[in-house]
Amino acid sequence: MMKQNKCYASAEILLPDFKKVDAAKWAVVACDQFTSEPEYWQKAEAIVGDAPSTLLMFLPEVYLSEAETRLPLIRSAMEENLAKLLIPHKDAMIYVERTQSDGSVRRGVVLAVDLEQYDYKKGASSMIRATEATVLERIPPRVAIRRGASIELPHIMLLIDDPTHTVIEPLSTKEATFDAYDTDLMLSGGHIRGRFLADDEIASLSVSLDALTAESAMQARYGKTGLAPLLFAVGDGNHSLASAKATYEEIKAAIGAEAAASHPARYALAEVVNIHDDALKFEPIYRVLFGVEPDDVLCELNAYISRLSGDAEPQDVTFVHACGEGNLTVSHPVRQLTVGTLQDFIDEYLTTHKDASVDYIHNEDSLRALACKKNAIGFLFSGMSKDQLFKTVIFDGALPRKTFSMGHAEDKRYYMECRKITKE
Repeated sequence: MMKQNKCYASAEILLPDFKKVDAAKWAVVACDQFTSEPEYWQKAEAIVGDAPSTLLMFLPEVYLSEAETRLPLIRSAMEENLAKLLIPHKDAMIYVERTQSDGSVRRGVVLAVDLEQYDYKKGASSMIRATEATVLERIPPRVAIRRGASIELPHIMLLIDDPTHTVIEPLSTKEATFDAYDTDLMLSGGHIRGRFLADDEIASLSVSLDALTAESAMQARYGKTGLAPLLFAVGDGNHSLASAKATYEEIKAAIGAEAAASHPARYALAEVVNIHDDALKFEPIYRVLFGVEPDDVLCELNAYISRLSGDAEPQDVTFVHACGEGNLTVSHPVRQLTVGTLQDFIDEYLTTHKDASVDYIHNEDSLRALACKKNAIGFLFSGMSKDQLFKTVIFDGALPRKTFSMGHAEDKRYYMECRKITKE
């Protein structure tokens, strides 16, 4: 049960019996990865075959155009797995160790967060906040997927600013059996293992989390008094969490605030990770434009750059297309981050070029492959330091959308745990 004034809690987490189910086929990468690479998802389907898998219970975004036909199958799979496969673990939190593609180990804790205390609007003062601008047009398709779904599968990662490693890292020293799951992950996803936390560990973790938002701790980290406490900043899955919030608000409007207060949809599962975890690397999210003439894009981009008269530090951008690549310098940017400058241009360009579209790519090799196709151009640039994140969110509000990625696409969260979000 959620305690008053806390924005997190343990949850009833659902998992299959991995003595009977192949965990390596059950776990599948987040739906918002490889969005321009259907071949990745075809490989995943071939690996899974007829085995039980989370792949049957979510819609990869590469297939968003097929939502109408796929959603009934997804909901049917959810109901079948609820009835026959998933085992409830009450009042649970799971400590997770994820071995990434480079061999480093990222540590986290899976728990539930209160959507009443999450706000994705820029300038929000809630305990849980977005780190990037939320594109409102992207919420309705995701709400349509969540609306009517009986369970959620989380790929959301929330960050805490814990420079002295008081919350998650102490859990790694405990000798224990990883009794939740322990498996390799398909398609170069590395390895993951998880164990259920004991009651005393949950209590200790709660004390440490609460200490992060004490006024003295906030002042020490950010150099100012009177700041609205921020505990969780969304690292991955911002639009998924925003969609969970929107779905809950729909339910609350229908049944009333009093009934909604205890409704399962009020909460969402997420993995909490310390931004200071050595394995957590911030990577830029690159841009590729489709349906364009590269020379036209470059002409307009140069004209756009020439109009800027800001006082931010100069920024460099590398462009890539079928005929080669080159570099541009933004001498007088208005935005502090290169990605903000580029996104402003892209947004402006798309309003006047109706056949053009943009995709957001997490991997340089994938960007280069896509950018070399006909009528395409891609952009590479340096990313933001992760030490800038919490201060930027607190003082400036959300960053431009798709500013950063926490590691490579293969290192993203894989769907593993489930949680019921409907009442009996």
